[in-house]
Amino acid sequence: MFSETNYLKKISLIIIFSLLTAMGPSPSKDDSKKQISPFEIDKLDNTPAPDFTLKDINGKNFSLSSLRGKVVLLNFWATWCPPCKSEMPVLNKLYKDMRSRGLEIIAVSADNSINHVKDYLGKNNFDFQVLWDEDRIVTKKYKVFTMPTTFLIDRNGIIIDKFYGEEEWNAPEFKRRLEKL
Repeated sequence: MFSETNYLKKISLIIIFSLLTAMGPSPSKDDSKKQISPFEIDKLDNTPAPDFTLKDINGKNFSLSSLRGKVVLLNFWATWCPPCKSEMPVLNKLYKDMRSRGLEIIAVSADNSINHVKDYLGKNNFDFQVLWDEDRIVTKKYKVFTMPTTFLIDRNGIIIDKFYGEEEWNAPEFKRRLEKL
């Protein structure tokens, strides 16, 4: 059920993206090389999660590779995204419930300004790691085309699933899935 909902969300987002693309101006020759299809993200399935190093909100470097041996939910979000902000407390509860079993949650902000992220975090306390993708290099590396997008990475660093849009992370079937990992 969890993955069926995810599949329907993905199809809906692809349809909306396609319609918006079709209604927009036709790309020039150079622009067409820069466009990424929403299907590009599927090439990451069952592959090693691309490593990266980003700064947290205090300016300290953090690398994904430092979490090898743990199950990771890598969440791409932004403060301007209502569903992103809505799921953050749910992600935090999941983290509190499962971090002792090896779960790590990394939230990568694609905001234009670190001040927006700091303001939001100043009003909301989260226990998981929050990073800022200043130039959206990591966001592009993961081929993120909608917010929020979350990757489930196994203990070996392999991307085993992706989720688009807000999820109910504390659903029993999802927690059972995490337990198996």
